[in-house]
Amino acid sequence: MRNAILRLSTAMALAAVPVLSQAEPLKIGAAVYGLKGEFMQIWSEALEQHPAVVAGDVDLTIFDGRYDALVQQEQFETMITQQFDGIIFVPIDIEAGATAVEAASEAGIPVFGSNTRVNSDLLTSYVGSDDVQSGMMEAKYVLDAIGCKGNVVIIEGPIGQSAQIQRLEGNLKALEACPDVTVLERKTANWSRAEAQSLMENWLTAHPGEINGVIGQNDEMALGAIEAIKAVGLNVDDFVIAGIDGVTDALVAVKSGEMASILQDARAQAQGALDLAINAAKDGDYQPMSDIWALYPDMPWEDGKAKEYNVPWTPVTAENVDALLAQRQ
Repeated sequence: MRNAILRLSTAMALAAVPVLSQAEPLKIGAAVYGLKGEFMQIWSEALEQHPAVVAGDVDLTIFDGRYDALVQQEQFETMITQQFDGIIFVPIDIEAGATAVEAASEAGIPVFGSNTRVNSDLLTSYVGSDDVQSGMMEAKYVLDAIGCKGNVVIIEGPIGQSAQIQRLEGNLKALEACPDVTVLERKTANWSRAEAQSLMENWLTAHPGEINGVIGQNDEMALGAIEAIKAVGLNVDDFVIAGIDGVTDALVAVKSGEMASILQDARAQAQGALDLAINAAKDGDYQPMSDIWALYPDMPWEDGKAKEYNVPWTPVTAENVDALLAQRQ
């Protein structure tokens, strides 16, 4: 009996001794401009699927900026107060976002850009794709298809966001090579399919039989234009339509011959930025855990010290569309 009591007392004493736990997970926040569209949903899901998050090494919080620069500023203030180890930033406004980056920098929290840009030298580094290039690519597709003659409309992203600014730059560069093409209308639909549908319906009424091509600065807006064309009883085949991002419905529309699209790799942008944030938090004592660096050998890791990482664009074609759709299953 005495031995049993002794064993029980020993066990209780051992239980009372605190077990040395592993280091606390890193607190990383992702401030994204909005989560209504599929592209940023894919981006956010990819972040959650990063091996470090899945393993519990990173405590990840994704903030929905609701397409409002002030909301994003408040979310930065929250992350600063809670002493996050790093912030990944997808800003709604290229200029307004600089204030948030400055506040985080003053608090000693590194900020990593992804997908859209902010005009700040205090950004630690950026992982994204060349939006000027994509704007040129989509516009050139439309212009080539209409033989560099006729009329087009341009549906823009949110005014003041870097993707809108740079994709428009690319659109206009492509148009310079086609002086016989007239831009009948140019207006924002804020990345929204519904807004683009309404816009396109108005343009079809204002310019009956005159619109030959539609340059949508993202897929959602290009898809909205397609819905508008169908809604008024016109034939989609009579229009040349292009978008950017490679969202699921756009892949389906490419396969059916209704539009063209360029895949923007949300997974590479998101997971690449998180690898950089972890690397900074660990003072460079880290090897990237995402496989995206192996997928893009032309975008080397460079010990996580490069100022900018450029994820290549992938044109969606009849040859690769089925494989891309299979990845969404």
